[in-house]
Amino acid sequence: MFPYWRRGALNVTFNILSAIFAIFSVTMAIPFLGILFENEELVTSVDEFTLTLDSVQKHFQYYVSQIIINQGKTEALIFLSILIVTMSLFKNLFHYLALYHMAPIRNGVVHDVRNNLFDKVLSLPLAYFSESRKGDIISRMTGDVQEIENSIITSLEMLFRDPLHIFIYLAVLFYMSLPLTLFVLILLPISGFIIGRIGRTLRQTSLRGQRKLGLLLSIIEETLGGLRIIKAFNAEEKVERRFRSMNSFYTRIMTKMQRRRYLAHPVSEFLGTMVMVIIMVYGASLVLAGVGSLTSQAFIGYLMIFYLIIAPAKKFTNAFYNLQRGMASVDRIEEIMRAENNIVEKKDARPIKDFKNAIEYRNVSFAYNQVDVLKNINLTIEKGKTVAIVGQSGSGKSTLADLLPRFYDVERGDLLVDGVSVKDYRIYDLRNLMGNVNQEPILFNESFFNNIAFGVQNVSEEEVIAAAKVANAHEFIMATQHGYYTSVGDRGDKLSGGQRQRLSIARAVLKNPPIMILDEATSSLDTESERLVQEALSNLMKNRTSLVIAHRLSTIKFADEICVMHEGEIVERGTHSELIAADGYYKKLHDMQIFS
Repeated sequence: MFPYWRRGALNVTFNILSAIFAIFSVTMAIPFLGILFENEELVTSVDEFTLTLDSVQKHFQYYVSQIIINQGKTEALIFLSILIVTMSLFKNLFHYLALYHMAPIRNGVVHDVRNNLFDKVLSLPLAYFSESRKGDIISRMTGDVQEIENSIITSLEMLFRDPLHIFIYLAVLFYMSLPLTLFVLILLPISGFIIGRIGRTLRQTSLRGQRKLGLLLSIIEETLGGLRIIKAFNAEEKVERRFRSMNSFYTRIMTKMQRRRYLAHPVSEFLGTMVMVIIMVYGASLVLAGVGSLTSQAFIGYLMIFYLIIAPAKKFTNAFYNLQRGMASVDRIEEIMRAENNIVEKKDARPIKDFKNAIEYRNVSFAYNQVDVLKNINLTIEKGKTVAIVGQSGSGKSTLADLLPRFYDVERGDLLVDGVSVKDYRIYDLRNLMGNVNQEPILFNESFFNNIAFGVQNVSEEEVIAAAKVANAHEFIMATQHGYYTSVGDRGDKLSGGQRQRLSIARAVLKNPPIMILDEATSSLDTESERLVQEALSNLMKNRTSLVIAHRLSTIKFADEICVMHEGEIVERGTHSELIAADGYYKKLHDMQIFS
């Protein structure tokens, strides 16, 4: 809120002015009623004006009395009517100005929440997302942030305005009648206690609702991503039942929450009416008994001012309900904001602009959820060399590669680049040395140009075209309607698997990193696409240090060293011909693929 303190100060100032003019517009009715019922004594003389409420009131009564004496009661009534309308005009003008300065606060706070949440999501390690549902995270970044805007930020207007108004109105009521206002202060806390009891469980119910919405969005996200499989296995009915069940559960929770929330208005309306009636009876008895200085028309004015309290008090009640509901969303967002990021850059981290010597895995071990994935790995990749990692699924190949750009951190042992632990380098500089081509190409719903130039600043069209030609992607790009400025569709769905992979390679070519990480880049392609992609990869790896994770052994025969992994350990290493001759794990994998 600190960046918005000026706006907040202006909002408070205009709210105070709005409340003051609201008081004036109501209190003007007291002399109006006095003249109308002819029980207001005329004031023919006054003392010198001082800046006190009593002096202002006396001088105003004197001025009205002079109009009655000189021009008549009708003119005085017209004057008072015009004055009441003018006071109302200024009251509403200042009310608008208060809201005018509240608008940047409302939207600015939500803007900052979205930015901070998005920045936090970008900074979290990949391990966090492997344990969380995407739909639930999307729900928090959209639905919960929107709920904060609808509930808490909307309530800010009331929290800035209504307490001020209530305080000012109560001060005037105290001035008008001390005993009656003390009686009011006994009744109001009782009403507040009853309303508070009703809204106590609203936050917990809302939290359950938001969680179920996250699960609902997860089902939607999974369904949209797996429509091909759902249809292929005739599983529409199963998925539909799952969705309908979760949707019904969510609907029941939201119905319960809305019913409790809707109870706020009738309860506050009833309690306000009851308090009003009690005050009317008690106040009228004071007036009739002649206790205090409250006249009949002043009592009517008192009731009108008290009625002004009821509206902000009811809004304050709604704000309480909204806050309870919105705080559930705050709790869910705070879970993300408090999530620990264990990939931390040291304060004195070293810069690295170039790769000079070697990458070394030194006694590296790593575990997922207490289960060892890598065990005591020792591996050196010298500059300019290509090292391939092969093995069965689940042997730890991808994890070994993910440790290098610090997507995960080594738990035991160390990983060195040019003799320095990767934990001692700046993360940005370290990752800037590397290019990644994954088994599943990751493309964005943008043009070919923007996908190839992704992450590279100030790149020219000529450089993008050159990278595409190296990756064997130029021809199919130019065959599209708008060439390099054609959209690739959601996740590149307009393209074949081979085309998507070649775009991914073109992106890596344009980045021109000294170290390449290729994670089963050809495993899901047909023979023709594999040939084109393999040719592109060969162009990409020229004069570069490469760590290649391979499924198809035919694609890594050229590697300077092949490491065979089994259950998290390197069990064999050597060239292709050496490993064939050794007649071990690699030979078995090779024979199975030839047989297939």
